Amino acid sequence: MIKVFNLGDIVETRKVHPCGSKTWEIIRLGADIKIKCTGCGRIVMLPRVKFEKVVKKVVKSASEQKEDLTN
Repeated sequence: MIKVFNLGDIVETRKVHPCGSKTWEIIRLGADIKIKCTGCGRIVMLPRVKFEKVVKKVVKSASEQKEDLTN
């Protein structure tokens, strides 16, 4: 199954980051995906295959965030 991710999505990972947060914001897409911890701001770059394995779910999609700002 191919998972679709968008720039600006907030995703939840299976493991907790050392800062205590489980949510990350996607800041770059491609063969490698760059994510930023919403807790401490740490930036990590992962290969897409590994990223798809560690992501549990999309907490908030970028399209939802745009709708919140327009309302």
